[in-house]
Amino acid sequence: MGVVTDVHIVGAGMTRFAKTDRTLRDLAQEAVIQALGDAGLQPADVPAAYVGNAAAGLVTGQEMIRGQVMLRGIGIEGIPIFNIENACASASSAAHLGWQAVANGVHDVVLCVGAEKLTHADKAVGMKAIGTAVDVEMMAELAAEMGTAEPAGERSFFMDIYADMARDYMATSGATVEHFASIVVKNQHNGARNARAQYGAELSVADVLASRTVVEPLTLLMCSPISDGAAAIVLASTAAMERLGRRGPRVRASVVVSGNIHDKSDPLAGSAGRAAQMAYNISGLGPDDLDCVEVHDASAPAEMIVYEQIALAPPGGAPDLVDSGRTLLDGDLPVNTSGGLLSKGHPIGATGIAQLCEATWQLRGEAGERQVEGARVALTQNGGGWLEGDSAAMAVHILSAD
Repeated sequence: MGVVTDVHIVGAGMTRFAKTDRTLRDLAQEAVIQALGDAGLQPADVPAAYVGNAAAGLVTGQEMIRGQVMLRGIGIEGIPIFNIENACASASSAAHLGWQAVANGVHDVVLCVGAEKLTHADKAVGMKAIGTAVDVEMMAELAAEMGTAEPAGERSFFMDIYADMARDYMATSGATVEHFASIVVKNQHNGARNARAQYGAELSVADVLASRTVVEPLTLLMCSPISDGAAAIVLASTAAMERLGRRGPRVRASVVVSGNIHDKSDPLAGSAGRAAQMAYNISGLGPDDLDCVEVHDASAPAEMIVYEQIALAPPGGAPDLVDSGRTLLDGDLPVNTSGGLLSKGHPIGATGIAQLCEATWQLRGEAGERQVEGARVALTQNGGGWLEGDSAAMAVHILSAD
């Protein structure tokens, strides 16, 4: 089905990301109330809602009807509410499905929410929940063959994956641990200018390298933290936006793909590269048109690797891009102005929509101390899960101020 109408983000809301004793319901409702207020809507005005969450079943015990439980307390009920789980790409997948509904004329307005509660009295609970974003049957078979036990939950299993990726990348690109530390310094600097970020500080490369080793070569500050939080956006057709008297960036491309575990010959054939290229083709825009970018920096090396996958740098060129200073807040291609996952935090089922909130605020000129002057085009990249060398789910969105 072809696109019937342009889609705009007319409302954005987000809690502060943090380790907190707040409930999942409470977090989600705060973000939704903000987003609806931003759009000039009341809960009764919402005709459909798309709710992303990844881990509630394992962390809070709410395995089903998560969106209905989150939203009914503020009067959003009796409408279609869709629950979307797609690992760390749950929220961006919810946004994609909401975009489809508006673009194809099913609804003229929809609510998209991402929410996650990862903290638990037993720290291992959240870690183990994150670790299920793999083929658990295959992992159990491999563990049995190798005579090893399942991960104990002391750290996210994904940090072992990112460490392997980092070592391979260092061997082929010339990247160093200092490059990885520079990513952290940049993102913490940006996070210090974001009141919704979990962390933020003025650090040095030496500070990052001096933090304790999680798994070589990753130090603690190179790894995204356990977080709780929620984010929400309201999507509207052009006609609905005009009726509401609001303004908001146009969604020029919304792409979600699954991982390609077969073709390992070309690193750009992976999910991030394919999704980005599709988004560039759909939008008619390219890397040179981007004014700001939010990427999935669950680890510092991941941000550098993604630079090449989404064509911000040529293959092997991410170290030079870091050295150039272009990705800094005052550079000509600022990346993770929000602080990224490393500083803003990573409540996995909320992350993708939080990225879209940041892009919206940047394109509306509402990002405060971290505002990119004259920002007109933004890209967000959000991946989730892991299947034999690639993300299991990958989302890329491109927004423009027009």
